[in-house]
This record gives sequence, structure tokens and C-alpha cells, in this order.
Amino acid sequence: MESTTIAQPHCEGCFTGVKDSGDPVGKTVTIADIPTYVSEPPPGVATLSGPKKIILFFSDVWGPFYLNNQLLQDYFAAQGFFVVGIDYFLGAPYQSHTEEGFDANAWFLSSRAKALDMTPKWIEEVRKQYGTEGKYCAIGYCFGGPFVLDLGATDDIVAGAIAHPGLITEDHFKNLKRPLLMSCAESDFTFPTEFRRRAEDILVEKKAQYHIQMFSGVEHGFAVRGDMEKPDTRWAKEEGRKKLD
Repeated sequence: MESTTIAQPHCEGCFTGVKDSGDPVGKTVTIADIPTYVSEPPPGVATLSGPKKIILFFSDVWGPFYLNNQLLQDYFAAQGFFVVGIDYFLGAPYQSHTEEGFDANAWFLSSRAKALDMTPKWIEEVRKQYGTEGKYCAIGYCFGGPFVLDLGATDDIVAGAIAHPGLITEDHFKNLKRPLLMSCAESDFTFPTEFRRRAEDILVEKKAQYHIQMFSGVEHGFAVRGDMEKPDTRWAKEEGRKKLD
């Protein structure tokens, strides 16, 4: 029996936003034949003793090489994490499709199917390269949210975090085994109030370890592509990422 959907595939907010300014410091590598953005802690910041801390970064439809996502990954690296961001769009994220008649819905569903197919082998190779003894966390935005929840149902990560997720189901929450942080927008077509409350009800029922942070005055996509010129949006965007480090 198919699980009930409690976050829609996408909305206009998935495909709009404001580009940040800044200079990324990460690098592009290939892991399991998949382009990957890697950002590592600066000298003196990484943990010198104990297990390495690794973040599996699952981007929105703009991909891990979009400037805003690069800067996000660099931010987490500056807090002491080794960050690896899979390019499940293989160099052709949403914004690269400027052709006339482009069908965003068909592209989204096709991209998801391809991402579901390639992600397991990528994760396996990441674990080989960074070690099985490391502490792995997963962070996902919009398109990337379901991948975090899938991992949260396994022993592959110690915790997960999602922001304004898309295309998730009740089973994603029913199957959750690991602690979860959700960063949510007050106005979000893909994950509206009634769906968010249903997710919370499930987490309460199963006595899951979770934290939900709600931001008023912002919309879907704020955590990545929110307008930093708007004080409320800037605060929500910065506060949201602080909770993740």
C-alpha cells in the first residue's frame, strides 16, 4: 500500500530565489563517477581526536555547485565538518535548462528517479573514502529532503536535518530511527501547516527524537535562496544554519 504523501513534489518557490554573494572555497571531485562538491575544515578547525565528522549534503534543484549551496557547505566545513555534496543532476540542474518548452515537472520526476538510483553507490564510496568510523550526518533542502529521511531510517547516519522538504510521505517519518531537525517556513506550498502537523503527530506517536524550528514571514526556499537584504529572511536563514552546526 502506497504511503500518504505529506509534502508535494515542488512549487514555484523551488525554482525562484536570490543569489548570494561570496567566494566558495571548496573543490570539485568525482566520487562513484558522480561530480561532488567537497568542502573541508580549515587548518586547526577539524577534530584532532575522536571520529571525523562528515555531512552528506543533499541539495535542492539548483544543485551543490550553485553558489548559495556552495557557501552553505563551506559554512558547515568552517564549523569542523567534512562536507560532501552529491550532484545528482550530473551538471544539469534546474537553472541550466533555458530551452523553450522546458517541462519542470517532468524534469523533476525524472531527476528524482535518477538520483534515487545513483545515491546509494555514492554513499557507499563516500564511506570508503572517509572511513566507516566517522560520524555521518545528512542535511537536505527541498529536493534533497527525502534522501535524508531515507538515511534516517538506517544506521548509516547519527542524525539528519531537512529544510522545507518536498516529496515526502508519512512512512518517511514512521520509519525514522535517528534524531531529526526540521527547519520550516510559515508559508510553504510543498509542506503546508496541515502536513507539517501530521508529520509532528507521527513523530510524537513513535516517541522520536526531533526538533522543529518554525520561521514566520518566510517562504519555501528561504534556507538556501532567501533574500539576505530582507532582515527577517536573513535572520531565519542564518539562525536555521546555526542550528545545524
